[in-house]
Amino acid sequence: MWAFAVLGLFVVLMLVIGALRRRIQLARTGDGGNRRRWRPDGSLEWWALALADVGYLLVGVGAPAAALTGMSAISVLQHPWVPVGGFVVAVAGITLTLLAQLGLGASWRIGVDDTETTDLVTTGPFAVVRNPIFTALGFTLAGLALMVPNLIALAGLLVAAAGIEWQVRGVEEPYLRRVHGRVYTDYTAAVGRFLPGLGRTRFEVNDVARHDN
Repeated sequence: MWAFAVLGLFVVLMLVIGALRRRIQLARTGDGGNRRRWRPDGSLEWWALALADVGYLLVGVGAPAAALTGMSAISVLQHPWVPVGGFVVAVAGITLTLLAQLGLGASWRIGVDDTETTDLVTTGPFAVVRNPIFTALGFTLAGLALMVPNLIALAGLLVAAAGIEWQVRGVEEPYLRRVHGRVYTDYTAAVGRFLPGLGRTRFEVNDVARHDN
C-alpha cells in the first residue's frame, strides 16, 4: 500500500512543481523559466542537477520498487505510525514547495543563465530561509522516504542532499553574489541557507567590493 502511495505522490510532485509550475510561469510571463541544459556538457551545474535527479528517483521510484520486491524497512523505523507521519510530511512538503516556487514570481527559474539578471527575492518564505524551495523539497523527500523507510530511500536522501548542496553552493550562490553584489551578501549574512539561522555567511568589506566589481 505505502509503496504505491509513494509512487503516486512522486508523480504528483513532478507534475505540480514541474509541468504545472512551468505552465503557470509561461501564462504569467510568456517564459517557461527553464534554463536547464539537458545535454551533458561537463558543467558543475549539469552534474549537480543530475546527481539530485538520481536522488529523487531513488526515493520516489527505487525505494517503493524495492519495497514491492520484498526489501524490508530499516528496523528502527518499523512502526505503523512512521509511514503515516511520512505521508503527512510529504503532502505538506509538496504544497510548500509549490508555494515557495510561486513566491519567486517572475524570477523563478530551473537552472541558471549567466547572461540574464532576475530580481533578488527576499520576502515571503525567502525572508525565513534563502532556499525555501529546496527546503520544502527536502521535507517532501524525507516524507516519501519514511513511507517506505528502506536502505534505497536512505541512499536517495543522501544523494539528493549532495546534489542540492552542490547546486546551491557551487552554482546559484556564486551567480547571485556576482549579479547582486552587496545586497546579496547582506542577505546571506542575515538569513540561513536551508534552515532559519543556519548557514548564514560573513563577508569582509574587501570581499564584497571584489564581488561588486
